[in-house]
Amino acid sequence: MAADDRLEDDELARRLREAHRRVRMLPAAEKERMGRRYLAICDLAKRDRERAATRLDAFLAALDGAPDTPRAPENPLGI
Repeated sequence: MAADDRLEDDELARRLREAHRRVRMLPAAEKERMGRRYLAICDLAKRDRERAATRLDAFLAALDGAPDTPRAPENPLGI
């Protein structure tokens, strides 16, 4: 059994691979920042899969362009 065969049934691993693919396609400046967040989530997944899944949800929302904080739409740009 290959290592990839075991991962196919793991939803968190599948979502992490998808996030990695999306981070690779970002512009350089954003890729560095989001890459650090991605690596932190991967590290957390080794110890606490539930928290990692929760953080991954927020990370994917940020990649989709959703605001990081609930107040983000209220804040004017450039301030």
